Amino acid sequence: MTTLARPFPPRSSRAARRRALAGALFVAPCVLFVAVFFLTPLVMTAWMSLNSWPLLGAHHFIGLGNYRELMADRAFWSALGFTFKYALLVTPLIFLVAFGLALIVQRPVRGVGLLRTAYFLPVVVGLGSASVLWVWMLNGQVGVFNAVAQALHFTQDPIPYLDSARNAMITALALIVWKTAGLSMLLLLIGLQAIPADYYEAATIDGASSWQRLIRITLPLMRRTFALALVLSVTGSLLAFDQFYILSHGGPQGSTVTAVYWIFNTSFGSFRLGYGAALSLVLLVILVLVSVAQLYFLRDDTEV
Repeated sequence: MTTLARPFPPRSSRAARRRALAGALFVAPCVLFVAVFFLTPLVMTAWMSLNSWPLLGAHHFIGLGNYRELMADRAFWSALGFTFKYALLVTPLIFLVAFGLALIVQRPVRGVGLLRTAYFLPVVVGLGSASVLWVWMLNGQVGVFNAVAQALHFTQDPIPYLDSARNAMITALALIVWKTAGLSMLLLLIGLQAIPADYYEAATIDGASSWQRLIRITLPLMRRTFALALVLSVTGSLLAFDQFYILSHGGPQGSTVTAVYWIFNTSFGSFRLGYGAALSLVLLVILVLVSVAQLYFLRDDTEV
């Protein structure tokens, strides 16, 4: 009795399975990393938010009690309002400075590589280290800012850079623009270099001015780059903590307390980890909604 031999699968099918397996193996470390260091902590934080969880001692389940308390927490909503105000101020400043720098370093002139490096160097400095550096530079006795201002006869007395909410905000804005504009510059520079030169040449032949080329060609074709840079900038601004914690310690009189700063104080100052977890999840939801809204409004017209 003869049996029919089972046909071998087509070579193309086996090759496709091998490519799929190879792709899965390459992706597996990233998936594992996200699962261990993001999804697992996220689930644990969600569980903690449903409990009264002191730093020391036993915890007990309270359901949505933390979220009900959160709705009436004026201090948190005040800190969140200050955070949005800070984000609305710092984001346009970063974009204006970064886009101007990108236009400068895009030109193929001698020494442009040195300029790109110089503008990007503050990015490699940690935000905490940069904040400490600025604290010393702002010092009224040994700070370089006051020394230069007095040497140029702009002022005779040391300038109190952090004595008021307004001055503390301006100082934090200057620090963050100096620290992060280089990264946005690099992203925008990549977007500028991706635009074909033929578009500019054709527009020049048609008599378009530099301003018209910027408005009609550069800005529309950089919409996706703007979306990426904007999401990174706004997300970083809404998570602001280091600069206000180190520069002004949330002062004067709590006027520069951000949302993350309040979560930190609640969790490790008042030792209420469960309530801090609830605050963190609310902030996460706000970040996701803001990012989705940005990507939606900055999508290409060709995208569905």
